[in-house]
Amino acid sequence: MHHVRKLMAVMLGDRYGIGPEIVASFLKGFQGDDRVKLAVVGDSAVFGQARRVANFNGAFETASDLEAAREASAPWCFVERPFEADVGPMGRVSAVAGREILDTLGELLDAATAGSVDGILYAPFNKQALRDAGHAAADELDFAVSHLGHTGVAGEINTLAGLWTSRVTSHVPLKDVVLHITVESILSAIELLDNVLRSAGVSRPRIAVAGINPHAGDGGAFGREEIEIVEPAIAKARAAGLQVEGPFPSDTIFPMAGRRGYNAIVTMYHDQGQIALKLMGLGKGVTVLAGLPVPVATPAHGTAYDIAGKGVAKSDGLRSAYDICRQMMVSTVS
Repeated sequence: MHHVRKLMAVMLGDRYGIGPEIVASFLKGFQGDDRVKLAVVGDSAVFGQARRVANFNGAFETASDLEAAREASAPWCFVERPFEADVGPMGRVSAVAGREILDTLGELLDAATAGSVDGILYAPFNKQALRDAGHAAADELDFAVSHLGHTGVAGEINTLAGLWTSRVTSHVPLKDVVLHITVESILSAIELLDNVLRSAGVSRPRIAVAGINPHAGDGGAFGREEIEIVEPAIAKARAAGLQVEGPFPSDTIFPMAGRRGYNAIVTMYHDQGQIALKLMGLGKGVTVLAGLPVPVATPAHGTAYDIAGKGVAKSDGLRSAYDICRQMMVSTVS
């Protein structure tokens, strides 16, 4: 059976962080396959320095644009996107680097809308750099949603070692978390997780939902949110045919999920899930910007300015993000 060859655009990430070097490191042994080609988009000066740091001396193909990259015979091509900025020094927050990220991501999202890109993989951004560049919203997901004029549900989903998590609230102050937790927002997080798991190849996802209060409220002794909000949301999801259970106490839900064979956990706020996942394997997790019209994935670690340019950063998280983005791309109906 002949498959349509799909194109994944790869961004180098913040030029002063570890992003460019982990892209170069990932590409060193990249063989690819007949389903997905890569177009690595960025500034050739940054990519050249990254290749030196990663000891990547081999030849590679360049392409004039994304369409040419799709047609190329090589597993990946470099597509030059020059940007007026210094190559170094490394390890600093820069509004200029933030502007490069926003401009490039915006162009790739437009390309995805036009059908010339089928998935986006990006090395880490720095949120402060994005803010300094004039992006007022909390993160790159907010940027993507507003840039695309996307009106559906969208959210960050994290995965590590086969366990997936979505969160009902994300980059909001802790004091505001409870204000954002409603039956509708919990239901959205459950549905988003179920959809992404199905697109990543899990046919009948089993989802566990965390409580928000200590001991999941302990029958109302430590708060009534579980009784009044979380349980009704789970009941609605189950009525819609989803395999969802909970709420479970958040301090034991992660080991419990592994033992009982759950595929995924819905957490109520950012650190409830992120602390657990990063203890499971810092640097190896993946973030998916779920709900957008195109698969978008990135390693779930930061720009690591303290080690940028030193050649010690590992590309494991980027490889995992590639694997997940690829799976979502090829399972999407052409």
